[in-house]
Amino acid sequence: MSSKKAEYLVVHPIHDVPEQKRTGEGLGRIRMSASVRWSLIVLRGYLILMLLLTLYRTLQLAGVFRP
Repeated sequence: MSSKKAEYLVVHPIHDVPEQKRTGEGLGRIRMSASVRWSLIVLRGYLILMLLLTLYRTLQLAGVFRP
């Protein structure tokens, strides 16, 4: 066995050379199957419903709605 040590240079991202970013121009829309489209619509509806329930509960705890 050799007693040679490996040395690594760690560079923080702030001090690193910035890389060129890719652009999304000219890519167009992503093609989706009907099942994927419906899944995303259902997910969007679920997230909106959860947001509304959270808002309602927050307002209820704040005393806006009196039971």
